[in-house]
Amino acid sequence: MSIERKPVSDLSKDEAREALDALALALSRADDAYHGQDRPTLSDADYDALKRRNRDIEARFPDLKKPDSPSDRVGAAPAEGFGKIPHAVRMMSLANAFDEADVSEFDAGIVKYLGATAPLSYTAEPKIDGLSLSLRYERGVLVQAATRGDGEVGENVTANARTIDDIPQTLEQAPDILEVRGEVYMSHADFEGLNAGQAEKGGKTFANPRNAAAGSLRQLDAEITRARPLKFFAYAWGELSAPLATTQWAAIQRLSDLGFRTNPLTRLCQSPAEMVAHYRDIELQRATLGYDIDGVVYKVNDLALQRRLGFRATTPRWAIAHKFPAELAWTTLEAIDIQVGRTGALSPVARLAPVTVGGVVVSNATLHNEDYIAGRSSKGEDIRAGKDIRLGDWVQVYRAGDVIPKIADVDLSRRPEGTVPFTFPRVCPECGSEAIREEGDAVRRCSGGLICPAQAVEKMKHFVSRAAFDIDGLGAKQVEQFFTDGWIHEPADIFTLRQRFGSGLQQLKNRDGWGEKSANSLFNAIDAARDVPLAKLIFALGIRHVGEQSASLLAVHYGTWEAFEAAMTQADVGGNEAWSDLMSIDGIGATLATSLVTTFHQESERASIDRLVAQLDPQAAAKPSSDSPVAGKIVVFTGSLEKMTRAEAKARAESLGAKVAGSVSAKTNLLVVGPGAGSKASKAADLGVEVIDEDAWLALIGDA
Repeated sequence: MSIERKPVSDLSKDEAREALDALALALSRADDAYHGQDRPTLSDADYDALKRRNRDIEARFPDLKKPDSPSDRVGAAPAEGFGKIPHAVRMMSLANAFDEADVSEFDAGIVKYLGATAPLSYTAEPKIDGLSLSLRYERGVLVQAATRGDGEVGENVTANARTIDDIPQTLEQAPDILEVRGEVYMSHADFEGLNAGQAEKGGKTFANPRNAAAGSLRQLDAEITRARPLKFFAYAWGELSAPLATTQWAAIQRLSDLGFRTNPLTRLCQSPAEMVAHYRDIELQRATLGYDIDGVVYKVNDLALQRRLGFRATTPRWAIAHKFPAELAWTTLEAIDIQVGRTGALSPVARLAPVTVGGVVVSNATLHNEDYIAGRSSKGEDIRAGKDIRLGDWVQVYRAGDVIPKIADVDLSRRPEGTVPFTFPRVCPECGSEAIREEGDAVRRCSGGLICPAQAVEKMKHFVSRAAFDIDGLGAKQVEQFFTDGWIHEPADIFTLRQRFGSGLQQLKNRDGWGEKSANSLFNAIDAARDVPLAKLIFALGIRHVGEQSASLLAVHYGTWEAFEAAMTQADVGGNEAWSDLMSIDGIGATLATSLVTTFHQESERASIDRLVAQLDPQAAAKPSSDSPVAGKIVVFTGSLEKMTRAEAKARAESLGAKVAGSVSAKTNLLVVGPGAGSKASKAADLGVEVIDEDAWLALIGDA
């Protein structure tokens, strides 16, 4: 059985690592296509299936979770051409359920987290397949509208939102500050009418209503949006100056009373069984609703409990989306391209004759690695019954539950005569350096490092990405242009562009597509980026295994670039004080730590980093609020807590500015013990670490 179809419970650790690599690649491409380009390559159900398998593998092998795991991402960066609006309250995505067991687990997990004894009630509503939108009202007047973007910053589409009839311009008896959130969508009838009109005048037609709605809302000309038949359902809120209600059900009713359209199929359910029953009812009505939905969303009804439950990295604990299933199709494999990533990984990509699967046109699919193409796992076991993949093959694009889109099967009866097995390159197609596959690694990597143009370009694309330096006017296209022309070779070169090309015979303003105003705007944006937050700088370095979350953990732990740099320089993978300190950070594992330290000890990599930092003024990580008695302290919990769960205790401590560690060390400030405390309590005593019980902890943080 192939790795992709193997139950997660049957995967070996090497197989799990291979699967997570492939999932990360597929999800990253899907995020960009869906959120950034409004041209999704996957249906929502298929995308969710990807994330589900990724999540399940991470749950079984937590030490394999990538620092920049797809599980921790929301949306994509705001598109160029729109102003950016930071969300006062982050716009989160939702965790997913795919069957009744998942719904029951969702309820059981909440009950366990809260330590609840009485049954909980939930709201259940259709999940609209459209574009998320946040509307901000101040003193009853619509002042701005923003798309989800990456969850923290969205696109300013205020002028466009004002043209949608379902969105009130003014409200009566609303809180002074009210952010209403919901979904912009297009009905089936309106979609068909729009495409017919577009076809008549030779304009662009859309693949499905979701694309049409997203493309219509994200027009730079609001008059185009006005001419499109967009609708809006309200279902949530962001920043509030006063509560809407005490329950989700009553808050939705309040939004309706204020003049917003809310979904009439929303129901209040008293058990998982009722939630699933309503899901089945909506599923039966799905074809006749007149608009697209891709599941049902369940939310804890009591808003006080929602606040207690809080959030994970990208999703609320108190809500889940119960999704509908997806499909598959057959098509021809026309080519196999090899792409080289910023870490040197050679990733094969299938180029397919376009095929529609579940309403989405697919023309590319991941092929994972050379073993997958050959019909075997990294362990040498057969996948697809040992059938290899060749150019010209009639292949199945599998779109439910696995890595999607992907080549799941091959029809040998339709294989053209004369085909030969695909030969995976042993040298980098970009620089000619040897492509090495290390023992235990499923991926072959270019050994060229920074001399490889593909790696250099991809590293710089990463450097200017939204989560890194995010320099206005300097995106992937500009990076490729400047690199090709020899203007930049490494990140440090970006910060000397004004000095080298702001005047003289070669000037940026004289290049095609650039003028004096745009050139100066870019130079100014680059200068503004010199004052970079420490976490963004660490992430921007593009060190393997270091994602946004781990970069933030490192920034908070070390505080300043000088402290971080000194620690990485002093750390010895073999083990010393600096290494032990690095490994004590909750969320930093040996693989990530080794990658960090190794990078700083490599002469060429370190020289490149030093040249970059010489151009910057890295900002120290924000210090926790001094109002909290535990702000900045390192806290460890051990034993069985009785008045709150371990997860709730950790979340509460972090919300107060404490750093929660998994083990006791000389740097630990406080150990909170419950019944059954073992070796951690003994070690704390030996080190002179303060030890308190749960009651003292609650009194300390003001929750007693």
